[in-house]
Amino acid sequence: MGKRSQPWNLDRGRQASEKSQLSNQSNGLYYSPRKEQEVCLRDDRFVVIQYTPFLNADITTMAPENPQRTAGLPSQETVPHDPTDGSVPTSGVPQGRDHRRLEVSGGRNETTMDQRNGLHLEATLPADMMPRRRKIPVAVDAVALITTECITVTSAMRKHARWAHSSVSAILGGTPSTSKSDETITPARENEEPEVSLGLSSMGMKSASNDFLLGSRWGLRGKKGKSLQDDPLIAAFARLRNDLRWCTDIKIFDIPALLHPFLQVIRSSSTSASITSLALVAITKFFAYDLISQESPRLALGMQLLSAAITHCRFEASDSAADETVLLRILKLMEGILSGPGGEFLGDESVCEMMETGLSMCCQIRLSELLRRSAEMSMSSMCQVVFERLKTLEIEAGENVEAMDEASRDSPNSLKLAPSVDGISVMPNSTDGELKPTAKVDDKGGTQSSTEENQGSTSLDLPLKDNGSIVERANASAVELSQPLVKSHEEPVSIKPYGLPSIRELFRVLVDLLQPHNKQHGDSMRVMALRIIDVSLEVAGPSIARHPSLAMLAKDDLCRYLFQLVRSENMTLLNESLRVAGTLLHTCRSVLKLQQELFLSYLVACLHPRVEIPAEPGIDRTLYEGVPDAPKLVRPTTSSNSSGRSTPVPIKDRQKLGMEGGSRKPDAREAMVESIGALSRIPSYLVELFVNYDCEVDRADLCEDMIGLLARNAFPDAATWSTTNVPALCLDALLGHVQFIADRLQQDPQPQLDGYPDPEELREQRARKKIVIRGATRFNEHPRSGIAYLASQGIIDNPDNAHSVAAFLRGTARVSKSVLGDFLSKKANDQLLKAFMDLFDFNNKRVDQALRELLNSFRLPGEAPLIERIVEEFSEKYCAGATPAGIAGKDAVHVLAYAIIILNTDQHNPSVKDEKRMTYTDFAKNLRGVNGGANFEPEYLQQIYDSIRTNEIILPEEHSTARAFDYAWEELLLKTRSAGDLVLCDTNGFDADMFRATWRPIVATLSYVFMSASEDVVFSRINTGFLQCAQIAATYGITEALDRIIYCLSSISTIAQDRPWNTSLNTKVQRGKESVMVSELAVKLGGNFRAKLATYVLFQYVVHGNVHEIRSGWKNIVQIWLNLFANSLISPSLSRQLGLDPIPLQTATHVVDRADKPADGGFISSFFSTISSYTADDPPEPSEEELTYTMTTVDCIVNCHVEDLLSEVTRMPPRATKDLVLAFLEQLPQDSSPAVIVVKPERPSTPIKTNGHRQGNRGPQYDPSHVYVLELITLLAIRDQSTLSAVGELVADALQNVIRNAAATHFLTLSRAIFYLLLLLQKSVIQDQSLVRAPVVLHMISSLDQPKLEKSAALVLKGLIVCIKVSGTLRNEIINTPDFWSTIERVHTIPTVSPSVFSLLKAIVEDRAPATTADNYEFVIGLLNSFANAGGAAAASRQQRVVNGRRTQPQEQSQTRENDVFQRGEEAVSLVYQLTNRVPALIKQSHLAKNEAWMAYWSPIFECLRMQCENPHRGIRRCAFSCLQSALQSAELASHDHQEWTAVFSEVLFPLIERLLQPEVYQTDPVGMGETRVAVAKLLCKVFLHYLVTLAEWEGMMETWFRILEQVNRLMQSGQGSGMQVQETAANPNQEEEISESLKNILYFMKSDGYLVLPPPGEKGATIWHETWKRVDRFLPTMRKEIFPDPPPQRQHQQHPPKQKKTSTEQGREGKKSADLKDSDGEEK
Repeated sequence: MGKRSQPWNLDRGRQASEKSQLSNQSNGLYYSPRKEQEVCLRDDRFVVIQYTPFLNADITTMAPENPQRTAGLPSQETVPHDPTDGSVPTSGVPQGRDHRRLEVSGGRNETTMDQRNGLHLEATLPADMMPRRRKIPVAVDAVALITTECITVTSAMRKHARWAHSSVSAILGGTPSTSKSDETITPARENEEPEVSLGLSSMGMKSASNDFLLGSRWGLRGKKGKSLQDDPLIAAFARLRNDLRWCTDIKIFDIPALLHPFLQVIRSSSTSASITSLALVAITKFFAYDLISQESPRLALGMQLLSAAITHCRFEASDSAADETVLLRILKLMEGILSGPGGEFLGDESVCEMMETGLSMCCQIRLSELLRRSAEMSMSSMCQVVFERLKTLEIEAGENVEAMDEASRDSPNSLKLAPSVDGISVMPNSTDGELKPTAKVDDKGGTQSSTEENQGSTSLDLPLKDNGSIVERANASAVELSQPLVKSHEEPVSIKPYGLPSIRELFRVLVDLLQPHNKQHGDSMRVMALRIIDVSLEVAGPSIARHPSLAMLAKDDLCRYLFQLVRSENMTLLNESLRVAGTLLHTCRSVLKLQQELFLSYLVACLHPRVEIPAEPGIDRTLYEGVPDAPKLVRPTTSSNSSGRSTPVPIKDRQKLGMEGGSRKPDAREAMVESIGALSRIPSYLVELFVNYDCEVDRADLCEDMIGLLARNAFPDAATWSTTNVPALCLDALLGHVQFIADRLQQDPQPQLDGYPDPEELREQRARKKIVIRGATRFNEHPRSGIAYLASQGIIDNPDNAHSVAAFLRGTARVSKSVLGDFLSKKANDQLLKAFMDLFDFNNKRVDQALRELLNSFRLPGEAPLIERIVEEFSEKYCAGATPAGIAGKDAVHVLAYAIIILNTDQHNPSVKDEKRMTYTDFAKNLRGVNGGANFEPEYLQQIYDSIRTNEIILPEEHSTARAFDYAWEELLLKTRSAGDLVLCDTNGFDADMFRATWRPIVATLSYVFMSASEDVVFSRINTGFLQCAQIAATYGITEALDRIIYCLSSISTIAQDRPWNTSLNTKVQRGKESVMVSELAVKLGGNFRAKLATYVLFQYVVHGNVHEIRSGWKNIVQIWLNLFANSLISPSLSRQLGLDPIPLQTATHVVDRADKPADGGFISSFFSTISSYTADDPPEPSEEELTYTMTTVDCIVNCHVEDLLSEVTRMPPRATKDLVLAFLEQLPQDSSPAVIVVKPERPSTPIKTNGHRQGNRGPQYDPSHVYVLELITLLAIRDQSTLSAVGELVADALQNVIRNAAATHFLTLSRAIFYLLLLLQKSVIQDQSLVRAPVVLHMISSLDQPKLEKSAALVLKGLIVCIKVSGTLRNEIINTPDFWSTIERVHTIPTVSPSVFSLLKAIVEDRAPATTADNYEFVIGLLNSFANAGGAAAASRQQRVVNGRRTQPQEQSQTRENDVFQRGEEAVSLVYQLTNRVPALIKQSHLAKNEAWMAYWSPIFECLRMQCENPHRGIRRCAFSCLQSALQSAELASHDHQEWTAVFSEVLFPLIERLLQPEVYQTDPVGMGETRVAVAKLLCKVFLHYLVTLAEWEGMMETWFRILEQVNRLMQSGQGSGMQVQETAANPNQEEEISESLKNILYFMKSDGYLVLPPPGEKGATIWHETWKRVDRFLPTMRKEIFPDPPPQRQHQQHPPKQKKTSTEQGREGKKSADLKDSDGEEK
């Protein structure tokens, strides 16, 4: 046999993706379905052995390496073998080979036998990798090939003694009676019927006698040369050869004629195994070489004949190896027939016979293991073909599949498969389930038919039927070979291809082989049947579900047997049962709704542990909260009080009967987990569980239980009660479930719900289900409370309506039937009991049947009075309608019902001995005369007695007998009618609700595994799981799940801890241009791989992109955020958006420059460095390891893109923004608690430094993270109007709390809080929202103590400027608030903020919109005056330095600052003067009296200017004088209506002169102050002259004039006398002349206007004249002569009266003109 190793699946060019799942990994045998290949597992890889076809080759069997594996194999003998038939050589061992193995090619299900554990292992190749049979081209002439095969067979026959002599014609291939034109082929003798054996004889026994004396019928040559007739078998070959002489194309040769001689050999009991094998080989070649094709004549008849022959093959028994070779060839031929071109021509009966033949071989225990496994593989292959036919039938039937099913039921049913085991049928022949043998077994182990002995041949005939006679075939497939073979011009036989009848019968037989309680079916037979059923379901499972008859078999018998077999302790049987159950649910679950619930409930009960998850060191228990401790399967507890009417069942029996999970072995648990894993790999499986069970009131929460089961068993402790593989299997299934949801989400974001249930209705059903469960639980504890609760929730319409309550109690299975029985039987609930009885229909039912139905709904109470009440009501209900025949009345029913209850207890109480149990006689005797004085009919009582004796009245959930299971199963089948089909959900429309209900155990499991994993593959899968869960939760808005994921990952990352990280030892390490902050957080995070990975997963997978759905999870993110910020791992870059400098961070306590440090300082250097650092109270330098960890942390944070999160959160919707703000607010200190509390370990003697500041009694400590919080929430709040509405008030309250708690707040935090609050105030006003009132904010600022206010002044002023930058309501409100000016006044002197304050004032004064009002007028002038005074103070300070002799030039920065002060002083004076433009409007708006208004608005300006006219700084003084001069000459100043303006003399000019004359004032600027005096004197004269006409009307004019003269006198006298005066005169030598000239101008003007003239004696004006010159003469004695050189004569004075008096305005203009004309050139402008 030629072999060569090639890749798997040569004809397709594909590699196998993975090995089949095998329990045993040792080198075993894999069988390829391809006839030319074998697949072996060698050295952990697949090897395909390719056979080279050749004819008549000797194929030998190679024994396995293990000698023990040769047990049961045939004897070693070389036999001829043809590889084209696909058979397996079973004998022959070549010499000289010690290490050999058996290599077998088989069907689709590839098997191997492990002798060490006795397990039959199976590996299934995928259907799409099944190579198809290909046609083998033949190189020789087809006719010659057939002739050669005929000669080969006859040659072998002639070597046998029986056929040693043959005629010449037999050898030559012709007979005298045949010719080319013969229309018929001579058959065997008409009186010779082919012998058919009716049972398989012993394979090793020689036949003692033959069935027929063939010698009497053979024609033999005598000694005299007489010729005898040839044997019909040989003659048939001669006739075929003769016919082939005239054949030119084998394609047109008649198929029955071609096969006839070979079929006779196959059916003849006289031939040996080798001869029969040759005939089978020949037929196999005909099919392999395509000599028989679909175009061949009468192919259908030929296929029927061939099927009948091989299923009734007979031959003489020889050795077992040769016999089994024949059987093996038959198997392969049957397989080839079904899958070949003629398979579609087979009828139902032919297929049934072939299936029966194959099953019989599988069931024959005496056959070798190899043959039985080969038969099993052939059966699997044939079943694939047969069940594949269902798909063709569906196409032919179209939508009338059910009609086709009904038609097949109505057809005559003559099909009956009855495979036998050693002649004993394994199929029940009667309805009572008893097995009747169809052949008897002799004392030697062989079989005998009931009519004849047939021990000399081996047969594949069916068991004996109809008392030993051959059943006439109803179908044309049973054409006897003994009948003439009619040629094609005769009417052909009509043959209907096989269809649903044969498929249904085959399926029925396979299912029946699974009966758990049939002792004749061994476990090996059940395993065989399970494998074949599995293949059938894989091929045509959905088609089976669509055919009602097949679906009923699957729903009833198959599920019933499977669900009992899964409780087997035989691992092989369990594995196969679970596999079939999984395949069944995979393909047919749409019609197995309740069956699937029962199966999964059992698995959950078996696998879900009831133990608490053990605590693991280093893993927080909160991480895996949510994993259920027990499934949600609701099983009402039964009452512990036994009434004696139930049968207690030992727990062991309950486990066997499957009424509860029980304890299973570890291997069994692993197998069950694998089964669940296989189901969960169906993409929509768990969704379907959720829709069909979790969302239905009366169904279990299977989806939640399944996920809870997988989650719980994914924990490592699950290996303690199962195997080490179980946690990984469960985790894989759980992650696969998440993967399916994520895939559906990506493939179709929009759910498709057409044709599916309404999700909203499902949600309502789930809500109702929760209420019902809660109400039923309460009912089981306190019935009244439960009913009240259900009524309050709307489940029960009216709690006072008995019918409404009864309908609920009858319709739900969640209430305890024991509690229900006790509740109904109470006296107070008579109406409820009556209403409950009304829900039953007892018509046409016996009393025991009605009572059984009633007691199935509740459990009878244990007290006799309560039972009496129930029985009485039952009697009333039973007789409510027409009284049944034979029943006298309700009294008779009452007694009979009691008697039935007693009989039930008596018959089934295990404490009662069998001999003491009640007989029928006793039962009837107890009921004498109770039927209205008469007896019940004996037949009636007999039926009741038999029913109770054989079928206990029980509650299935309280009993576990076999009958209880059957009864429960019947109840389940009844419920399937109303339960409907299962909804298949190929959509993502229900994923949101399902994930919302099941995410907790999934996330908990992922978190636990993340903490306990150690392999990269596990981490990768878990990371993907977290990512997918986050995407699902964010997409479907399941915020709780997303928040939980964030919490778990944050906890694992170790960064989000409530305790602040110690920053006192933070050290800055510089390497060249790069620097890094080494901190406790960075070192610990960098050294923890799991924490780094969790941090990366958190930000990259979970947070980024999902910020809009985070709610409570922000708390953990914010903690991480702030800890990273406080440890300098993220930059404070937000302040730039607000126009502020970055938030001050912690200053490193120690800076290390590694660039200047040697690489290796040695141990001594390192030691002394550490000692010195402790001595200097400095932290030790970080080690290389710590630095490496820190760099790793930096890289991790960079890759997390934490800072990019800011851009995402600024785009969040308002609702999400509010959650984030609330999370930030939680991080702020409350009340007056310290902002930061850090305890430095192991060094208590050194004060702790927190963020660069030492603790102590120096005041509040600075924490930059708090400022970061305030800044972030402010940015979030002022983003737009929506966020301002959502979080503005929260942020404003937080900022105000910080300001109110100023005493406990660091000034850096306080100043920023004030700025943020003012910014928020400004934004809120712009957005027209009233979040905070400006007066309140300003009052809080002004209430700060002076040190805090001074330190916070810069940002306070910046915030105020922001608020009043734009004119509007807010600006007016602020600048008119006294607290604003109070604050400005308190901080304006601070050098750092003076420019800002002045800019603010300037903006207010110069604003086009009137910003200076009556409310702030005095504040503005006062502050401007203060700035002017500041300039004077700076000038005085500089003058003092000059006086003291310090001639050194000040520093450039200091000089610049002084110049700025001087400039602001001058501008301040100018701004004061600008306010004169506002005075008229203010006076007009004030509605004050004119005198009051003048004093309120003019007086402050003049007072300020007066004061600045004596300012030490010359520039400010000159500017003030100029402004004063302009203001005094303002047209708005004087008025005839009032004389308050005259105060300019008494309150402005006179005091100014008084101040200027004081020496201390003069000394502030000796050079310039003299000029100022002269200028003031001139100004005094000018103002008097300007307003002279107006003053003339004022009664105080003379007093003012006289005082002016006195002031002029003093000014002139100030330059004479003392040394200082001399110094003044030297400084201004023209001072007296200039002053006198100004006075002279006034006198000239007064003279010209008649104010100063020599009065006649006695006139009133004499006072002015005399007093004036009296005073002038004192300091200017010559002045009178200059003005009045000659006194005018008296007469002249009398002749010229005074001029006509002019108006004051005209006089003022003329006076001013005269004064200007006479003004000296030296006047100071």
